[in-house]
Amino acid sequence: MAGAQLKSDQLLELMKQHFTTDEGKELCKKINLVYQIRIAPKKLGVDEVVYTVDLKKGEVIKGLYEGGKPDATFSFKDEDFVKVAMGKINPQIAFMRGMMKIKGSLSAAQRFTPDIFPKPPVSKL
Repeated sequence: MAGAQLKSDQLLELMKQHFTTDEGKELCKKINLVYQIRIAPKKLGVDEVVYTVDLKKGEVIKGLYEGGKPDATFSFKDEDFVKVAMGKINPQIAFMRGMMKIKGSLSAAQRFTPDIFPKPPVSKL
């Protein structure tokens, strides 16, 4: 199952491109945190793909954060990550329903909102 194409891969690729725009650079300056996102195809904790979303450098990297500890780490199932990223479900509600697990700074985690994601054309997903 590992290596299967996740819907999240497309979103994170869009995010990487978004950070090169003026709007994306402003966002990075404003948030200035590092998030690690673990995405599982079906079940939390199984076959996870790890991404580092570095809002200090404006980078999205597939793999673990190399610069120490991320400010917050999130774990999602692929479909739940897409719902949160698209703004279809509020991150706090996702957390309370167990759709998202958080490790690290809660104040950093609270700044992880659908606003950090570019608004992709719906036709792409």
